[in-house]
Amino acid sequence: MARALFAPISIVSGFIAGLLAKKAFAALWGRVSDEEAPDPDQREVSWPLLAASLAIQGAVFQLTRGLVDHAARTGFLRFTGAWPGGEREPT
Repeated sequence: MARALFAPISIVSGFIAGLLAKKAFAALWGRVSDEEAPDPDQREVSWPLLAASLAIQGAVFQLTRGLVDHAARTGFLRFTGAWPGGEREPT
């Protein structure tokens, strides 16, 4: 039941995470280069620059998405008393 109630919160938090990650990546890329980050569809882009851009972007998006998702789940737990996800298996 908690997962069904959490679904709209997950959608909204995912959207917010995307916006935050986009801003964080832009700020971080500004420290790497004075130019905008290259896109894969650009013809005149070097492979190393593109690879660096995509690696940084992927890391920033995954980190932001994970932190925002966990924060949303923690807030849901505090509000409802139910954790909307799986439990970590003991090792």
